[in-house]
Amino acid sequence: MNVVKTILPFTASLLFSGFFAGATMAADAPDVVVSIKPIHSLVAAIMDGVATPDLIVDGAASPHTYALKPSNAKALEAAKVVFWVGPGMEAFLEKPLSALGANALVVELDKAPGITKLKFREGGAFEAHDDGDEHAESTDHDHHDHDHEEFDTHLWLDPHNAKAMAAEITTTLVAADPANALTYEANQKALDDGLDALDAEITATLAPVKSKPFIVFHDAYQYFERRYGVRVAGSITVSPESIPGAQRISEIHGKVAELGATCVFAEPQFEPKLVNVVLEGTSAKSGVLDPEAATLPQGPDLYFDLMRGIANSLKTCLS
Repeated sequence: MNVVKTILPFTASLLFSGFFAGATMAADAPDVVVSIKPIHSLVAAIMDGVATPDLIVDGAASPHTYALKPSNAKALEAAKVVFWVGPGMEAFLEKPLSALGANALVVELDKAPGITKLKFREGGAFEAHDDGDEHAESTDHDHHDHDHEEFDTHLWLDPHNAKAMAAEITTTLVAADPANALTYEANQKALDDGLDALDAEITATLAPVKSKPFIVFHDAYQYFERRYGVRVAGSITVSPESIPGAQRISEIHGKVAELGATCVFAEPQFEPKLVNVVLEGTSAKSGVLDPEAATLPQGPDLYFDLMRGIANSLKTCLS
């Protein structure tokens, strides 16, 4: 059986299951604000049939370089619940949450029970994190003051972490809005089932290319790698905020040649010329990975599209 063809989009599966046939939007639902698209997708799935959460980092924007808009500030002021990964991912939100989100319940999902956290990789093909990276350079975000910077914050790239986040989101929403508790809980059950099916689908998609090494633009994929056993050989830069120097580019160029890396992956928000320099004179191909869903429309299906997109880009380029 072709797994890919048998799995419905998440919202379609909700409707098909009959959980929310005839459901109406609840007028008294709390105002909910979410920081970034992958997390917003999980919250939107759990709130389906009740209300639509607001999203801060929308369109093709990146949380690494985002500046808060007046409309975002207004939404934070009105919010009853705010979900974010935490200051290691959305550093730009720390001060606004203190100033504007004072009346809201602010939930830091990197602290959700059951979350797996992986330490930053350092040295060799991955730059050290104590010199010349985002944490040393972005002092206007006070990055270097936080002990939470010790782990990689791209937590959602493992569906098991997504399930842990979904459980925390549901618990929070049920407490904030008990009138819609049954809907939130039913939605979480459907989401969990969808995430399990997605996990199996991606495992099957990547099985033929697991052994082939590749280079990524920035080191954002540890959780995906660990879950699916794919082989990242290094990153061009630790953070999209840090432009690597000539020595760094030369090191990665050598790594591509040494390992026979099949692909070097860019990201849609950031400078593709660096990837072209790394590829020069090698037989490696280029591809694009989108770990923060910059190119995808927001909504409950986004998380599934994001994860399938990464898996399919890897399979296409590495095959």
